[in-house]
Amino acid sequence: MAADAVEAPRVRPHPPVRSGALRRAAPLLPAVAVVALLAVPAPPAGDGSAGSGSVADVASAVLVLHCLLRVLRSRARPLTRTAALVLGLPVLGVTVASLTADDPAATLPGLARYLQIFVLVPAALLLLLRDRRDFRLVAGSVVVLALAQGAIGVTQFLTGTGASYQGEDIRAVGTFGATDVMGMATVVAYGLIISVGYALGGGAGAPRGQRALALCCAGLLCVPLLLSFSRGAWIATAAALALQLALSGVRRALVVALTAGALGVVLVGGLGIGSQMITERVDSIARVADAPDQSVTDRYTMWAAATDMWRERPVTGVGLKGFPAYRDHHASLALSAASDTSGAGAGFQRQPLLSPHNMYLLVLSEQGLLGIVAFAASWAGLLVCAVRGLRGARRSGTGTECGLVVTGLLVWQLVDFGYADIGGPSTVLTAVMLGLAAWWALGRRHATVYGATAYGATAGRGAGPA
Repeated sequence: MAADAVEAPRVRPHPPVRSGALRRAAPLLPAVAVVALLAVPAPPAGDGSAGSGSVADVASAVLVLHCLLRVLRSRARPLTRTAALVLGLPVLGVTVASLTADDPAATLPGLARYLQIFVLVPAALLLLLRDRRDFRLVAGSVVVLALAQGAIGVTQFLTGTGASYQGEDIRAVGTFGATDVMGMATVVAYGLIISVGYALGGGAGAPRGQRALALCCAGLLCVPLLLSFSRGAWIATAAALALQLALSGVRRALVVALTAGALGVVLVGGLGIGSQMITERVDSIARVADAPDQSVTDRYTMWAAATDMWRERPVTGVGLKGFPAYRDHHASLALSAASDTSGAGAGFQRQPLLSPHNMYLLVLSEQGLLGIVAFAASWAGLLVCAVRGLRGARRSGTGTECGLVVTGLLVWQLVDFGYADIGGPSTVLTAVMLGLAAWWALGRRHATVYGATAYGATAGRGAGPA
């Protein structure tokens, strides 16, 4: 009877869902969310300026809290002494400037903003990133955001729905609106520098097609960057790309430079994409000293006012958020006090000039010598360590693309700070950039809180570059 029994058909189990990649990326989802949520438009502040409170800022707070909980759970020393020193230096200047201000309570929003951008979010990313794959995930999310914002910006130019520029609504601003005209330019410039870094640094172990994809993204991002009509972003991007090309080798630099030149001729000269306005904007860079327009006059006037504030209180400055209160007392009559903005879905409004549009002078005027020395030492430390890491990566043959990306981003930011300062929703992306730089410069050679804990036990690797 046993021989006559019909054998039940064997049910083959379904193959397990391959969730390793998702599980591995889970700790970085808050960081990716910060980048992705920058696509959500932020409402302007009540005074007409670019609002700083956005969903991306809320996501950055979640990112910091997420990292803190993981650090407490791991019970490990999170930062090396060098990392703690470099990232902690800005705390000194902002704290003293807050305590010595005329109204310390009024400086609390500025204190929180400085700590968010220059300390907390970079430190969180330094601890969360484990290797080059994690770096590539966060950097890739920035490129995707740049492509999306760039596509919106190009559409705005072609359809006349952008911010107002020379009487026409053609300025590409993405979802950041007319009150934050530097927002899209910053995002696109970051994406362009990241793409060029991966195109130049892709070695033998790089994923197949990485260089071609990176070059394609870089070429596409050149268009919205030009259509942003942001002179400061152009200058900073040119400096960063020149350095990346120089560090990648002479032969490769020549090939990329010739390719970029040919692409520029085709886009601007051949297709005529904004060629006349772009040419006029480029020419205006050389005329800022001889025949400056009103925006340049306002900027020079605010720079002079910031310098006068520093002379009044040279050690600690006038206090965080103190520039608007002291501006009229130190500025000349040439200052218009507000700029006209319109377009990109918003009506005409006067945007107040609440900062000198120069990060170095903003820190000098509000935090004095103590603050500017602390910030300069922190940024210089990041850049020096990043360049040293790049040299080591070139000797070992791994991680060159990360070093080129970080070096380019840092140089871009340091140059751009000569024409802009923190403010607006896009500023949180600066914190993400500093986090990528901190991992490469300060944390990639050391075990992070995950190197010896759950992740290290399951993945069988440390926190260094893969």
